[in-house]
Amino acid sequence: MLATTISFVGVNIIVHFIGTSIPTVQNAFVRFAWGWLFLAPAILALRHRRFPPRVWGLFGLRGAVHAIAVILWFYAMARVPMADVTAIGYLNPIVVTIGGALLLGEGFAWRRGLAIAIALIGGLIILRPGLREIEPGHIAQLGAALFFGIAYIVAKGLTRFASPGDIVAMMTVTVTLVLAPFAIAVWVPLTWAQVGWIGLTAAFATLGHYCMTRAFACAPVTVTQPVTFLQLVWASMAGWLLFGETVDPYVILGGGLIITAVSYMTWREAATRRQITPVVPATKV
Repeated sequence: MLATTISFVGVNIIVHFIGTSIPTVQNAFVRFAWGWLFLAPAILALRHRRFPPRVWGLFGLRGAVHAIAVILWFYAMARVPMADVTAIGYLNPIVVTIGGALLLGEGFAWRRGLAIAIALIGGLIILRPGLREIEPGHIAQLGAALFFGIAYIVAKGLTRFASPGDIVAMMTVTVTLVLAPFAIAVWVPLTWAQVGWIGLTAAFATLGHYCMTRAFACAPVTVTQPVTFLQLVWASMAGWLLFGETVDPYVILGGGLIITAVSYMTWREAATRRQITPVVPATKV
């Protein structure tokens, strides 16, 4: 799980480094185009799948929603401190928990409601409306958390009809297709170095998801979940060392409250043998 947090921070560093030199949509499109290379066997296997029309529709919906989330995330990561983006991203599982209760009929006990309230307080501590300037990047990351959560709920519904490998492969295909026309509309020439950097983000993301899967196979989620807080630590250190960003103690505090609330919900679900709340990195690009 430690390798997972480092891998995902690697993605953050590169996207933050590229910044606004490449249009947001184009950056996201090239990243997912690289994903075709890493997931080629799984994508080719889709040719032999015979899903009913309703499932194809869910694949399309998931791809469209995930594409919106990815655009918002790339926009935010290029414009606000990495620690802010990382901490706000911890709200993803909270969105899924609320959506699961409203849309999928999953339980919503008072303890879960209390944990959600604590997480939202953590979000307010990070943003501190009225006490600091809230930039468009912060709003974009809040939107990314919302849409990543919706995409996860749709993906959860797809698990009844398709394997995890097919779901990931179809996500890569559909997100790339959704992003393509918007990327073409704002396309700027890329250097080979830029193409390579974006390819490295795809490699880090793939490695992160692989390490996360291995971690879940070796230890219960109740053990691995708290480790994800290190991602905020790495992001804060990288922002300070590489980009001269100030380490904001309020961001660390708010992120800590959110991850504590999510970890508590994960523990409660494990105790009752239910798996509703996703782990924090589960909705990563």
